Amino acid sequence: MYIDIHAHFTTVPDALKTWRDLQIVEIEQHGRHLSADDLEISDDDIAEALTQGQLALQAQHGIDLALLSPIAGKMAHHYGDQETSLTWSRLSNDTVHRASVLFPDSFANVCQLPQSPLGEIDVCVEELRRCVEELGFVGCNLNPDHSDGYWRAPPITDRYYYPLYEAMVELGVPAMVHSSMSANPAVHGTCAHYLNGDTTAFMQLIQSDLFRDFPDLKLILPHGGGAAPYHWGRYQGVMQDQGRGDLIDIIGENLYFDTCVYGARGLQLLVDTVPTKNILFASEMLGAVRGVDPDSGHRYDDTRFLLDSLDFADPAQRDSIAATNALNVFPRLRQRLEERGQIVAGTSVGAIATTAN
Repeated sequence: MYIDIHAHFTTVPDALKTWRDLQIVEIEQHGRHLSADDLEISDDDIAEALTQGQLALQAQHGIDLALLSPIAGKMAHHYGDQETSLTWSRLSNDTVHRASVLFPDSFANVCQLPQSPLGEIDVCVEELRRCVEELGFVGCNLNPDHSDGYWRAPPITDRYYYPLYEAMVELGVPAMVHSSMSANPAVHGTCAHYLNGDTTAFMQLIQSDLFRDFPDLKLILPHGGGAAPYHWGRYQGVMQDQGRGDLIDIIGENLYFDTCVYGARGLQLLVDTVPTKNILFASEMLGAVRGVDPDSGHRYDDTRFLLDSLDFADPAQRDSIAATNALNVFPRLRQRLEERGQIVAGTSVGAIATTAN
């Protein structure tokens, strides 16, 4: 079984993207908040967008289930104010929820949070609770830079975020620390800002006592963790110099990395460096990179092909990365799949049993 913990509904109907563009114009140019009451998107529109895109590639790549979230680049928390962000977040979250209702065997959901440069974290907590308790979401995305490229936000270890972390632990949901668009013209979004975000968040976390304050908190760094695996020795040395101990002990069972690394050598480095239990299968399919690698003939985001091409001393390591680690990090996902009969209750690592699809 392959569970993709990093997917975005990038092919949403055009009506949603058009509405967002109008919302930004209204608040930025006229200081007005646009209502979403008149926006009409049918179930057929959503089904068509998924069938021709995400679902087709999931079937082609052999992915059983994807954790679907709103488009990361369009979270764009720097626009407008808290009300702007809340309206857009609720609309985006409701849209991915409708996708999972239409295709419950293919998708579970992860929500975006209504972050805002001058916003209150309690608003994010309220939206998280709504999505988890009312709509059945299994996780959330946390933007480490709600100024989107200018890094004016407090570090994600700041006590400003503690009410959110308290709610996450209570609800049993992890957060993927995922940047949004870059509003800074000097910083490319996909290849600089996203990876900067991953790397910056990693350094903030390993220098902090956040996981001592929240021993059950689980955070995921996307895109293979940015520079972290490549410069592991540098980080290890700095932690030793600061008297913080071994890096693997610091990340413990709190910090995880996904496999959105679009080359075999990079992915091999990740699995050789980071403990297997801390790696989750992911593709960000139909996201940042959509082309075909001329050397392999596969799409760059066909991370199942890349993972299956690696040599593991123990095949159970691949099974853990493919699915079972996700069930440990996302307990609400495990519960959902058990209730739906998609996995056997109490399944252990390396022994997933699935129903016929």
